[in-house]
Amino acid sequence: MDIKILVATHKIYWMPADKVYIPIHVGKNGKKDIGYNGDDTGDNISDRNSAYCELTGFYWAWKNLNADYVGLVHYRRYFTKKGLFCRSIVKKRSDILTTKDWEKLLAENDIIVADKRNYWIETNEQHYLNAHPREQFDVAKTVIKEKCPEYLKGWDIMMGRTWAHMFNMFVMKKTYYDEFCQWWFDIMFEIEKKVDLEKYANEEQRWFIDELLLDVWLETKKYKYKEINVDFFENQNWLKKLFHFFKRKITII
Repeated sequence: MDIKILVATHKIYWMPADKVYIPIHVGKNGKKDIGYNGDDTGDNISDRNSAYCELTGFYWAWKNLNADYVGLVHYRRYFTKKGLFCRSIVKKRSDILTTKDWEKLLAENDIIVADKRNYWIETNEQHYLNAHPREQFDVAKTVIKEKCPEYLKGWDIMMGRTWAHMFNMFVMKKTYYDEFCQWWFDIMFEIEKKVDLEKYANEEQRWFIDELLLDVWLETKKYKYKEINVDFFENQNWLKKLFHFFKRKITII
């Protein structure tokens, strides 16, 4: 079983030694070589990384990588065995799924996604609109209505939920990966034609709606998937995160 999981990064960082993980320098086009494979070879969109972020790694894998199963994680986020919430980063590293773990999982499941992220008090639509300008959201829905209206029901169901599979992290059988990427990038490239990111503040000059499209696809296609725990590998300032969350809510109110 040939499994390749990209580790998206833009800088030198600790990487797992397991051969299943392949560090990839996303947005490498025009940047200094940091010693990792880049997303700037073959068919690529590396020069659009400032807007597409880790999606330039997904695109590169779609167009250039041959494997039975393909996926992507982040240099600070991995699929792991579930452990104590407050365990050390060293312990989290030891819990990262290995080649053997992945072989067992993928022998029984064609699609692996991150555990649900629950917002509890607001829907995905409310959460998105509380954090970002409305334009991407509205344009994405319009594009889906025009290009593939059969996905509108999945859109509405997903946006009405209070949970989602976030982080743009998944591992899939290559046939599913290719199918999703074909749909995903068709939608994103059409949105790109209609939304001028340069008119927004710097922190908003990237695509945010892309992260919600995985669940629209899964809901529409009704493909079975398995959720796996995801851990963050740096210290989190939870007070700061909660402050900004409630600040957004108060500002909207």
